[in-house]
Amino acid sequence: MTSGGDCPGLNAVIRGVVLKGIKSHDHEFVGFLDGWRGVVDGDIIELPRQRVRGISKQGGTILGTSRTNPYDGPNGGPENIAATLDRLDVDALIAIGGEGTLAGARELTDAGLPIVGVPKTIDNDLDATDYSFGFDTAVQIATEAIDRLRTTGESHHRCMIAEVMGRHVGWIALHAGMASGAHAILIPEQKVSTAQVAEWVREAHDRGRAPLVVVAEGWVPEGDAEPWAERGTDASGRPRLGGIGEHLAPEIEALTGIETRAATLGHIQRGGVPSAYDRVLATRLGMAAVDAVSDKRWGTMVSLHGTDVVVVPFEEALGNLKTVPQHRYDEAAVLFG
Repeated sequence: MTSGGDCPGLNAVIRGVVLKGIKSHDHEFVGFLDGWRGVVDGDIIELPRQRVRGISKQGGTILGTSRTNPYDGPNGGPENIAATLDRLDVDALIAIGGEGTLAGARELTDAGLPIVGVPKTIDNDLDATDYSFGFDTAVQIATEAIDRLRTTGESHHRCMIAEVMGRHVGWIALHAGMASGAHAILIPEQKVSTAQVAEWVREAHDRGRAPLVVVAEGWVPEGDAEPWAERGTDASGRPRLGGIGEHLAPEIEALTGIETRAATLGHIQRGGVPSAYDRVLATRLGMAAVDAVSDKRWGTMVSLHGTDVVVVPFEEALGNLKTVPQHRYDEAAVLFG
């Protein structure tokens, strides 16, 4: 099953699971549709080898996804889900998802269900894995978009602000900003005043450059308490972030006198085909997950440590966001202004 936000590389995980499971362990597979909803409702499709042929290069997920809680509804909870798995003759579940998905998987595993996890977060914010698939693709998409913004900024002598994904952490902003030569990178981990951003913009403009600012959607300016979320909350009660770039642009223009425009990349960062790196990483994680199932290593997830794929307990990945460390931000900040 795939759960939570969609992410480039999900199909590559599915393909890696199915092919390795069939060839090395003689397993048979079904896919639960739309995340935990499919698990709760027992909504499945067969996953023979032919169904996963050629899907590693496809974006999205052939199984669909949702943000359903496995404890919701009359069919939710460990006893009901265990009965559903038994009725479908399912011996184990591979849950592909982020912190919310894996937290649910841990609770169900503690209740006795046989589950192995695969970490999925486009923001690269899950602890216990060095990189998660989808992140490299998102950075590449963001970098290409920012490069295009930069050309129009240079033509019109404007300051351009690019808002990228990053609810709690700034990995995408940091990497895309460094790759595109941004004059300021604003991330949730670092409180920076609007006056300081304006100073960086002014320095770049005074050198004859078209200033470029990359901001994560969850960045909170110094003096503010909450990230910008003018669109309310989503179905799960989380603030719908987005719009900090548009909010910042007129402030920068007022402080500097430089014409400033903002663009929000939004869901475009999730779409399209995964990068070669993400296809390889996702495939390796899928293959390792089915090995963990065969070894009955319930309550664990597969993880990338250096260049090795290892197995770690759910506890190592949960409750601790992998934030951008100070030294990585300081490294980038040398290039600001």
